[in-house]
Amino acid sequence: MPIPIVQTRNLTKIYVRDVIGTEFGRLKIRLKNRKVAALKSLDLDVNEGEIFGLLGPNGAGKTTAIKVLMGLIFATEGTATLMGKPLGDKSVKASIGFLPENPYFYDYLKGYEFLNYYGQLYGMSAAARRKKIPELLELVGLSHAEDLPLKGYSKGMLQRAGLAQALLNDPKIVFLDEPQSGLDPFGRKEIRDLILSLKEKGATVFFSSHILADAEVICDRVAILSKGRLMNVGAMDEILSARIKAYEIEAMNLSEDMVSELEKMSERFIRRTKTVLFVVEKEEIALAIVKKIIASPGHLVSYTPRRETLEEFFIRNIEPQNV
Repeated sequence: MPIPIVQTRNLTKIYVRDVIGTEFGRLKIRLKNRKVAALKSLDLDVNEGEIFGLLGPNGAGKTTAIKVLMGLIFATEGTATLMGKPLGDKSVKASIGFLPENPYFYDYLKGYEFLNYYGQLYGMSAAARRKKIPELLELVGLSHAEDLPLKGYSKGMLQRAGLAQALLNDPKIVFLDEPQSGLDPFGRKEIRDLILSLKEKGATVFFSSHILADAEVICDRVAILSKGRLMNVGAMDEILSARIKAYEIEAMNLSEDMVSELEKMSERFIRRTKTVLFVVEKEEIALAIVKKIIASPGHLVSYTPRRETLEEFFIRNIEPQNV
């Protein structure tokens, strides 16, 4: 049985924080050594070559877990391995790419200079850097900005530059903390496509996100965190309910009398620019609506049985975080 490329056992991180309180309406500092468990007994196995999403609301413990795996902070309890070796192993670090949630780069460097600098930190030769950097700039859509200082980059452009940096060493596993944060829909799609291309090349991608729709599209498996605890882990079809929640019937060119009749049969009705949408929970009623539309002069655009989405799973199972 292959060893998981990422494995954690009982991984726990407890922060000790001083608390500022009040007494009789007056500010008074009280050092209480309050313990806050950001991560609680996390057990994870990530397989080589898969796209694995660590999901949860803000404050769920996603960034803490990644920081522990990257060696930026130390766990309070538990163990973890990367590529079968303990955290901190230098040979493993040479095979990792990492993009933090809020990266900070030297803003006086130009795009090409920035990647050239990080290439030197990776120990890449000058010839390797000259070949690799233009390829990465093209890959993340920054070829036009290679001579522009980073201080002139938008947030989305900085995110792309960070991704290029994380891929300089052709990593076997890439850790991305909220990689789609701050990107517009086009940028998010490009990041999704990039993550999928990394998988095609044989890399493992471990990323955190609270953008559930994107994770639902690209992840092989996901782990769901809430208040530091692992709530569920598995493939989407294992986590989400297989039960059909509703049937959506979209039609156009219906008479107003027909629209009024079908609206009364529906739980929800939405009028769009050119079409109308009826949402029904029971299959027999949905089929009856479809039959009426087909028999009318109108046109049936679509009939869609809809199962539970990841967003609906969160609303049903995950409590809001206190952050």
